[in-house]
Amino acid sequence: MRKIKEYFSSWKMFGKLCYNVALYGFAIAGVAIIGAWGVYQLGWTKNRGAIDQNNRYLAQVSQMGSQNRKAKKIDADKLAENYVKLSVISKLYPRNAELMLQAIENAHGGVDVNQMIAACELYIKDEPEYMQLVEKQKQALVSAKSKEENKHAILWMNTPEWEALKEAIVKDKALIDSAAATTGVEARMIVSCLIGEQIRLFNSKREMYKKYLGPVKVLSVQSQFSFGVNGIKDFTAEWVERNLKNDTSAFYMGKKYEHILDFHTADHQTERINRLVDYRNHYYSYVYTGCILHQTKKQWERAGFDISNRPEILFTLFNIGFSESHPSANPQCGGSHITVGDHIYTFGAIGFDFYYSGELAKEFPYNKKRFED
Repeated sequence: MRKIKEYFSSWKMFGKLCYNVALYGFAIAGVAIIGAWGVYQLGWTKNRGAIDQNNRYLAQVSQMGSQNRKAKKIDADKLAENYVKLSVISKLYPRNAELMLQAIENAHGGVDVNQMIAACELYIKDEPEYMQLVEKQKQALVSAKSKEENKHAILWMNTPEWEALKEAIVKDKALIDSAAATTGVEARMIVSCLIGEQIRLFNSKREMYKKYLGPVKVLSVQSQFSFGVNGIKDFTAEWVERNLKNDTSAFYMGKKYEHILDFHTADHQTERINRLVDYRNHYYSYVYTGCILHQTKKQWERAGFDISNRPEILFTLFNIGFSESHPSANPQCGGSHITVGDHIYTFGAIGFDFYYSGELAKEFPYNKKRFED
């Protein structure tokens, strides 16, 4: 009996010990939970982040775009440096260069090459190979012999007559733009044909140009064998008119263009010549020019050859005429020979020179599509 009592007494002491351990354990756990909840509520567990070590550099890159858009003059030296860097990046990291070029092409002004190069340089500007190649290329540019500041690489554009001709063309901007919209042709394409014809006239009637074009900066209007500022022949104009309405013609532009050259009198011949030789309004010269370009492009397109991306061929065909337009896989640039100074050019080459020169790009910009069908 006594042993039994001692046995239960020992279990009672053990139970009390377990009870106290459990009690204090739960108390400690409760304090820990409440403490953790308090820490969470106070926000002490939140990752507030940290200021990036390149914060200032990143800000400068983002601000480049607005600064460049506000700049009134393009910094040619900076532009050259960017292309040097881009060429080096294309060697070391071709994937990055490819993405940059794609982005620039599709950015519509939202980002520029300065920003993308600077962003990439954050990770490569300390690479010895990158810096060495950039410096080598820059030194090559610096050591290159500088040409006369205002000298043009295209020789015929160094003449005073060209400067006068540019002003004369800009005076007709509204008419050219209107004719371009009417015919579905990029205005710059029409201007390229105009320049070829006016430069040709300058060569053949040099004294007249010196007397009239130089002082008053006006375009020369032909009124004998060819007509207007673009030298449209009367039979070529008739051919254009017929093609507009003949939906079986290889030169047919489409239904929306059928009535853009409708006459207002019964005497078509007189009305045609009068609207081409109008000294005050050259609109119809530009409309006929746009139609010739568009109709020729259509003819080649129907034959399976897309020459919309070959402006020099279109200018050549404008010059030599519909009868000489024979679609083929390997068209050649050419046309009338034109001498300016000591150099001989072809009509197609002069149009090509202007088209890709960047001259008058503000007044007659490059469109994504040269033709609207």
